[in-house]
Amino acid sequence: MPAGACDAHCHVFGPAWKFPYAADRAYTPPDAPKETLAAMHRFLDVSRAVIVQASCHDADNRATLDAIRASEGRNRGVAIVDESFDDRAFRALHDGGIRGVRFNFVRHLGSRPEPKFFQHTVARLKALVKAAPDRVLWGTDWPHPNIAKYMPNDGDLVDLVPLIAPDETQRRKLLVENPARLYGFSDAGQA
Repeated sequence: MPAGACDAHCHVFGPAWKFPYAADRAYTPPDAPKETLAAMHRFLDVSRAVIVQASCHDADNRATLDAIRASEGRNRGVAIVDESFDDRAFRALHDGGIRGVRFNFVRHLGSRPEPKFFQHTVARLKALVKAAPDRVLWGTDWPHPNIAKYMPNDGDLVDLVPLIAPDETQRRKLLVENPARLYGFSDAGQA
């Protein structure tokens, strides 16, 4: 992975004793706290991340904000908000490192794709990177909250990057430059 590589879509869950899950959540994941995420990123040689608020926490963004704060500038986030958020609450999210808001409209995300469909999708991704190299991001979706039967290996996901972005310039845009520009990372995350 190039210096400053970013996982632009990952999550933290709990720990539930500190950051309880929403009462009306659709699923209860095992805890996947910031420390476990950081260890996985160290193993993959990823130095930055965009933590996407998990729906099991609903609009209580404390676990995401805590993981951003602990990263010393290496992480940003995407929040879930509800009608209670006012200008002051949005300012607090921004000050805490939040750079986007997510809305959940999907009831069921589907199942594991067939190998032929997967290969076709990878090829379509390689074309997208070539056609719009300044507009693409890469993320693991760790800890893969919507997968019940076939858990992906995060190392395998990293191994797919050269298939999607075959040359070093494309990989640098995908993994470093595009997320840095979109989420406002400073050079501190490249160390």
